[in-house]
Amino acid sequence: MRKDEEAMNSRRWPEMTFWRLVFLVLAATGTVVAVLRFTRGLGATTNLSDHFPWGLWIGFDVLTGVGLAAGGFTITAVVYLFNLKRFTPIIRPTVLTAFLGYVFVILALLFDLGQPHRIWHALVMWNPRSVMFEVAWCVMLYTTVLALEFSPIVFERLNLERPRRIVRAISVPLVIVGVILSTLHQSSLGSLYLIVPHKLHPLWYSPLLPVFFFVSAIAAGLAMVIVESALCQRAFNHHLKMDLLEPLGRAMVVVLSIYGILRVQDLARRGALLGLRRPGYEGSMFLLEMGLGVLLPIILLAIPRVRARQPGLVTGAFLAILGFVMHRLNVSVTGMERAAGVAYFPSWMEIALSLALVAAGFAMFGLAVRYLPIFPEAPHRASGVEAPAWLLARPASMVAGGSPEPIGQPSAPAGME
Repeated sequence: MRKDEEAMNSRRWPEMTFWRLVFLVLAATGTVVAVLRFTRGLGATTNLSDHFPWGLWIGFDVLTGVGLAAGGFTITAVVYLFNLKRFTPIIRPTVLTAFLGYVFVILALLFDLGQPHRIWHALVMWNPRSVMFEVAWCVMLYTTVLALEFSPIVFERLNLERPRRIVRAISVPLVIVGVILSTLHQSSLGSLYLIVPHKLHPLWYSPLLPVFFFVSAIAAGLAMVIVESALCQRAFNHHLKMDLLEPLGRAMVVVLSIYGILRVQDLARRGALLGLRRPGYEGSMFLLEMGLGVLLPIILLAIPRVRARQPGLVTGAFLAILGFVMHRLNVSVTGMERAAGVAYFPSWMEIALSLALVAAGFAMFGLAVRYLPIFPEAPHRASGVEAPAWLLARPASMVAGGSPEPIGQPSAPAGME
């Protein structure tokens, strides 16, 4: 009898691990900071001011978060528009990552807005000449597109075949709309800084900022797919498909090379490279960004033997993500400090809330992987945790032999299935 009770308790309460403890601490701290932010305001919880109004919550949570979710439109375009069906197996986790990324970007924006209760104003108070207005509408619409792209996975789990077929029927138009919206707002995030040519440091200001933001987002999206696959292997024992990820590494070499050449040519044309002869604070941050995040990943991933092995591929992708994060923070923080006349460093509450949002994103991804058919070969129940009965229902896509419906068939593309 005692053994039965212990077994039931073990299923009810997951084993406490180091990472679960870290998540609980981050979640508790983030909750406290969120309450303080909404009750005491931005001034009491951040190091922002009228002289420096945009900090970590814009530079990291929004600008970086949107870019790292770019794998969604990149991979879906590769499969549905360029007809490279071999990449179909990685669509579902990629779309899930993009959807969660945009959801948490919107959530993070609520914390940074001085009056978050007015976030809906863009829906009814139109200002088509504003870049922020265009970004707001594109983000809202693309989040809706991602929700539709992800919905067939939920329909499959709930055995709702009719709505699943409806969304599958419009999968290609959805992808086209998603690519258009992503191109618009990924580049427009860079356009936000075109109005401050005398405030943003010459190492980061450029008329080509929209192009830089878009191209770097493609590289970051591909890198995120690789790193995400490696994390899934460790967390969920999911097989790392090197035959699919290695070509993404090759594509990253091309995209990063284009990005790096454009940056250097632009700096040379504007004479900004002369400032690197005696690099100060901004120059050192620029060299670190380009060295670690562009040059080193290109060198690593350009070597076939390094790229074909998991450690080399993941290392190159991680460095590319690091460089992408540095670029966004350099544009939004480092490059603006001198003109603002202040040295900004985020408060511990800003850092805590950002980490809590990242932890929440990981947790939601883990729940989706455990209870939804994100990976065809993965079980849909958490280890030691009973899933709800309605989630464990046998989906219609399961054939008599118990095997899932093949994904990536031309008549029924996966990822939207």
